[in-house]
Amino acid sequence: MNETRNPVMIEHPFAEHEARDDLTGLPGLDAVRARLCQWSQAGGEANVHGLLLGLQRFETINMAFGEAAGDGALVAVAARLTQFAGDELDGPWLAARGTGGAFIVVASQPCSRERWQLFAEQLADLVARPIARGTETLRLSPRIALLRALPGEDPESVIDRLSQTLATARRQQGRRVVWADGETTRPGRTAAQLEADLLKALDRDEIEVVYQPQFALSPHGRAEERLSGAEALARWNHPELGRIGAGALFAIAERADHVVPLSRHVAALALAEAARWPGGLRLSLNVTPAELASWSFAADMAEALRLSGLPADRLTLEVTEQALLADIALAARSLAEIAREGVRIALDDFGAGFCNFRYLKTLPLHYLKLDRSMVDNITEDERDLAVLRAITAMAGALGLEVIAEGIETEAQATAAAREGCGYLQGFLRAQPMAADEFLARVSGG
Repeated sequence: MNETRNPVMIEHPFAEHEARDDLTGLPGLDAVRARLCQWSQAGGEANVHGLLLGLQRFETINMAFGEAAGDGALVAVAARLTQFAGDELDGPWLAARGTGGAFIVVASQPCSRERWQLFAEQLADLVARPIARGTETLRLSPRIALLRALPGEDPESVIDRLSQTLATARRQQGRRVVWADGETTRPGRTAAQLEADLLKALDRDEIEVVYQPQFALSPHGRAEERLSGAEALARWNHPELGRIGAGALFAIAERADHVVPLSRHVAALALAEAARWPGGLRLSLNVTPAELASWSFAADMAEALRLSGLPADRLTLEVTEQALLADIALAARSLAEIAREGVRIALDDFGAGFCNFRYLKTLPLHYLKLDRSMVDNITEDERDLAVLRAITAMAGALGLEVIAEGIETEAQATAAAREGCGYLQGFLRAQPMAADEFLARVSGG
């Protein structure tokens, strides 16, 4: 995009005719329009937030490293963006791809202006992290436009304001995030202040664990009446910024070298809560790279289980590809040790990264948990459905169960069940909820 173009002449960085991007698997602008209309008709436009991310001088990546490298960078950005949004946003949201290096996120949930700014700043940091490609390292420079939808604002206006604002952001040196009204709002706390806040947050009881229910699927795609369990998700109820999701929370903890204490705190809260659940409901806990890098990880987790009173066979540990990259041999040993106690292991976000099949051979896995990108379009695209069918067939051959994450429609649930997924998790059945709310749902159901 020409950075010297007059803002009123700027073109939208989206292809109007594009329904879904073949490279990243993300939907296009029509899906954004449809989702914004849906929220407006439901009376939720007052809580709609938009974000448009563009990559500065992306064409130089193609020139310097080749188009294949540029394509790989876009796939990496899409994966980082969708994973971060999934970690951070509790309400409905949609990520989409524009032309070139443009991506959009729209969300419908109560959120302060400062919180949406912090979301954008953390996303920019994540996208700017180096991308390794063979012997080369790619570095991207994101610019982000933000807005809060106006009462009664139509989708075209939302998209137009984001596009115009991104053009402004591209021209302004040193400003990564710009609001559609022309202001730059600071998150209210500097990075150093946020790190200091986090060190006190554990003692102040500001760290909360919410639970997103998981459901067993019947052969016809209907969730059984009985919940199968829930995934524990960390949230930080910051006194000034409001609720901060897991992605930003652990990014701040990483900078403060506080990941392991935070992870142990979250695990202790979740394990104690799950011990109160009736029946055989399972708890799923995410494992961070810092935890897996510790030689005492298995022993520490076993001790936490003992203190909580939760039987080991009711715990599932979810590990991502990122958590395995540092030392796959150590990770395999630690996970095998804790698996011998009866704990189950799930490979999380399967399909979002490189899908290294070595992990399927090396790790003591019980589940594959599909990234939402693997189920997004299975009801509209035969190719996407064929990929899902191949994954479930492979999982069956390996004796692994499949969990479909990000299920938002009955049609997706039906297709996932028909193709062999045993469990689902997503907004179709339930959004993340507080511990007491989840316990009440279990007891009442």
